[in-house]
Amino acid sequence: MSLKWTDSREIAIELSELYPGTDPKLILFTDLRQWILDLEEFDDDPNHCSERVLEAVQMCWMEEED
Repeated sequence: MSLKWTDSREIAIELSELYPGTDPKLILFTDLRQWILDLEEFDDDPNHCSERVLEAVQMCWMEEED
């Protein structure tokens, strides 16, 4: 399975498993972007990322933590 920028929920799940105990509200978007790019399953154009996409991943991660 490959992940794209539009797969916010799936990306958030992967990140929450890789970075347990991390508060998604405290992550810098520059770090979040890099963590997503570093995911083994991630396969999308790095240039298609925007603040809106990162916010969506962050929100999904926060929901996963609740």
